Formats: sequence, structure tokens, C-alpha cells
Amino acid sequence: MTKDEVLDRLKVGNKRFTEDKKEGKLQDKARREDLTSGQSPYAIVLSCADSRVVPELTFDTGLGELFTVRVAGNIANSSSIASIEYAVANLGTEIIVVMGHESCGAVTAAMNGGDNGYNLNHLVSHIAPAIAASSKDATVNEVVKKNAKLTAEELKTRSTIITDAVESGKVKIVPAYYNLDSGVVDFL
Repeated sequence: MTKDEVLDRLKVGNKRFTEDKKEGKLQDKARREDLTSGQSPYAIVLSCADSRVVPELTFDTGLGELFTVRVAGNIANSSSIASIEYAVANLGTEIIVVMGHESCGAVTAAMNGGDNGYNLNHLVSHIAPAIAASSKDATVNEVVKKNAKLTAEELKTRSTIITDAVESGKVKIVPAYYNLDSGVVDFL
């Protein structure tokens, strides 16, 4: 599939999801057996770890179709970047979707500030650039969208593997926003 065909496939799957018409294909024993020899996902999705945001369901995909990396705030930390690099370099995946979502708790924590302990402070520090790039009265959801866009850019600046793939036209990075109430994914 071309990059545009992959994006269309994701959009069509999301439409099925929001209309409660999921096909639920490629989720059976035969598919599991097919995948024992390897994987070739057509998209990478960096999304939040929030239990309400499940990319495989959101895009109505089956086993082996998405390479999903989940971390609170859909941030580009060393581990999430390394995981994405693996898929780009070894699996030939050409689309990376960075998907934030409505009412993100990690973004809310970052905006509220304060001392949340070593680990959470480290995580929310990755969201600080989105807060700084937003207006002082920005809503959580506006910062979430900014964070998805900045994280998409950060993937290129922090990884030569991803940068080289983007510059050569092999990979396209697309920021997105998941609406909790409707399930609709807006590609930004």
C-alpha cells in the first residue's frame, strides 16, 4: 500500500469503529499462526496509554496490522523512539501516527504543574514544550493537539533513522487527535 492508501485504510477503519460496524478481521487462530514467522504492520501508532484509547479498536484492525507504542501523553522518550525506530528500520513500516486524545491526564498533570514525583515529573517534562507553545489560556485539548504535532516533529529531530526515512520519502509522520465521546480520529 502507498502511504495515502494506509491513511485511507486507517480512516475507513475508524469510520467503521465510530459507526459500530467493526469487522473484527484477522483476530483468529489462523491469523495468529500466520504471524509466527514475522510481522509487517502497515502503520505505527504512538498513542497514550489511556485505557479508553485503543488504536487496534479505534482503527478496526487485526493482529499484525499496527505496531502500537503506548505511553502516557504519547511522548517521544528514548524507549518509545527506539521502538518506532525498530519498526521503521526492520519492518518497513511507512506511516507513523502520533495520536493524542481528548482530556489527556498526562497533559492535565503537566499543565497543573507541581511535584508529582521523579518518574511522573520526568514524563510530563516531555509535554512542557507543548504548553510553552500554546497560549496561556489554552485548554487541555488544545495542548493535547499541540503536543501531538510537536511529538511528530520531535521524532524526526531525535532519531537519525526516522529523519533519514522521512527525508528519503520512505516514511510519513501524521499527528492525530482522538475524540473520546465519538471515537472519531481527526488527522491534524
